[in-house]
Amino acid sequence: MQSIKEYLHHYGLADLFPSAVSDSMRLEQYPAGRRLFSQGDPADTLYLLVEGKLKISMLSPEGKRLILAFKSPFDIVGDIEYVQKCAFINTVEAVTDLVLLRVPHHVLELEMSGNAAFQQFLLETVTRKFVTKAQELNFNLLYAVDVRVASYLLSMTPDTPRLDSPSLVDMADLIGTSYRHLNRVLRQFEQSGWIRRNNGKIDLLDRDALLNQAGHNIYE
Repeated sequence: MQSIKEYLHHYGLADLFPSAVSDSMRLEQYPAGRRLFSQGDPADTLYLLVEGKLKISMLSPEGKRLILAFKSPFDIVGDIEYVQKCAFINTVEAVTDLVLLRVPHHVLELEMSGNAAFQQFLLETVTRKFVTKAQELNFNLLYAVDVRVASYLLSMTPDTPRLDSPSLVDMADLIGTSYRHLNRVLRQFEQSGWIRRNNGKIDLLDRDALLNQAGHNIYE
């Protein structure tokens, strides 16, 4: 793990944040599987993702949790909430171990509210996210379930060929299908020799075949 200054230099952000802001930043680590925050939680922090991979999901009006995206460095978490002054609009969880830089909202409001470069930075990131969110919601509606399942398995296992103790009910909700349909697709993948299910775990035996099935990783 690097220092805050090293991360800022690595991602070309050293000149964006004055010392009053960078000095207020804190390094935070989250283990794989940890939830950073839930949809509706109060938002008072901007997070800069500098190591690891996280999963973003939302609760639909029907009460189903749907995956919006998987994110890797460099990315920002909480920028929309900072601009809108609202609670967190999505749920964010660690897929792998994470390292983030944490910046309090009140420091940004005090030091960066009139900073044109920072406002442009936020505008670009927020605009990109709204476009991406619309595309990803369409993916959940338009892509076949086997494509979504293959993509989910790949996205959840960036550093290991094994998905430990997945809840198939949760997985079905996240990719927008039924438990029965998900189980049928997993059985097809297993019969094809792409995965193996054993004692509640899923081993990925043929990532190339899953990549081919996904076409491209729709959650990335």
